[in-house]
Amino acid sequence: MPKLLTGVAAGALMCAWAGTVGASDLPGKFDGVTIDAKLIGGQQYEALYARIAEWEKATGAKVTVISKKNHFELDKEIKSDIATGSISWCVGSNHSSFAPQYPDIYTDLSALVPKEEIEAFVPANIKASTLDGKLVMLPRAQFDVSALYYQKSLYQDEARKTAFKAKYGYDLTPPDTWAQVTDQATFFSSPPDFYGTQFAGKEEAINGRFYEMVVAEGGEYLDASGKPAFNSEAGIRALDWFVNLYKAKAVPAGTTNYLWDDLGQGFASGTIAVNLDWPGWATFFNDPKSSKVAGNVGVKVQPAGSSGKRTGWSGHHGFSVTESCASKDAAASLVWFLTNEDSQKLEAAAGPLPTRTAVWEWDIAEAANDPYKKEVLSAFQEAAQHAFPVPQTPSWIEISNAVYPELQAAILGDKTSKEALDAAAQKATEILEEAGEL
Repeated sequence: MPKLLTGVAAGALMCAWAGTVGASDLPGKFDGVTIDAKLIGGQQYEALYARIAEWEKATGAKVTVISKKNHFELDKEIKSDIATGSISWCVGSNHSSFAPQYPDIYTDLSALVPKEEIEAFVPANIKASTLDGKLVMLPRAQFDVSALYYQKSLYQDEARKTAFKAKYGYDLTPPDTWAQVTDQATFFSSPPDFYGTQFAGKEEAINGRFYEMVVAEGGEYLDASGKPAFNSEAGIRALDWFVNLYKAKAVPAGTTNYLWDDLGQGFASGTIAVNLDWPGWATFFNDPKSSKVAGNVGVKVQPAGSSGKRTGWSGHHGFSVTESCASKDAAASLVWFLTNEDSQKLEAAAGPLPTRTAVWEWDIAEAANDPYKKEVLSAFQEAAQHAFPVPQTPSWIEISNAVYPELQAAILGDKTSKEALDAAAQKATEILEEAGEL
């Protein structure tokens, strides 16, 4: 904090937070203060933002949301702000995969939020939110690892079960391996009306899915020295999974342009058999107001690759406060409010996994008499046991931006998987060399 604030104001603020102010004093009073915020947008994130009005009423402050975009577009906007020196806003959505790119723009929340509040979070999430000793974000109830959603009726149809076993030689049950997903996705597909599966096909979304498939195939994305190693036999097998499904028309033709909202809407439309996706969609998929598959949704742990390892790319969302913010105490109060127990219960009730220990306990208790939610929590608890973060390099997103067009080229048939991965590995190496990481 001494580096962040200077003079008497800094000393007073430090005394306030370190001394008399505790969790019971939150959210505080900030009459006349306006907090500008840049937030991630998307169906599964929106319900939380309705609580901002409650914070405004309690504190006397105002929040102006100056940007609301998907995280890929938000990332580009933040980088533009950094480049032009125009970070005049106070609160920003953040993510454990994106945070290492911004080592200097966000302040240390451990100096602004009571210790007992920080200790109420799952320690692993706080650890992943801490970079170079700075707590750069407070985690929201959006811990992400993907499990497999599927339409139960497809696996209960006797004619399909008989035809599948005759063709593939094993029983038709929800898949436990990615090889089985390939078989079933091909079997179920009837384009252009129905598809076996789908995947997000651009930005970090496809690179992240490719990364976890590489791991499931027994390979590495970066080796022990930090050098790109995904242009391997395991990497080729991983990319071929996407290529072969696209070639077989087992995924929608537009999948190379899909991001997360497209996948959520796609499965909810009833036109997708199995769908690897995040926990935030669980309630949406089972709500008849938003989903044609409501009442017909099964959820199970994500499949395993040929190595026996399951996919498990994971991370979590959060909120950060900028170093340049003139009202850090008010901004920290807002970030706390959006991640406190009430906020986490609101988000967790819709399916996302909480990041506060007490809310995990509440969530499990709430699911006791709800068979679907119990199934969801059970699947995602098991999925979380196989979770792993992105490679620990600040260049991850820049590498993703260079790699994903090469992955698309292979999927679309413009290059072989080997050609695409060799070109991608060269681009990634150059990025890491330029950053001084190699």
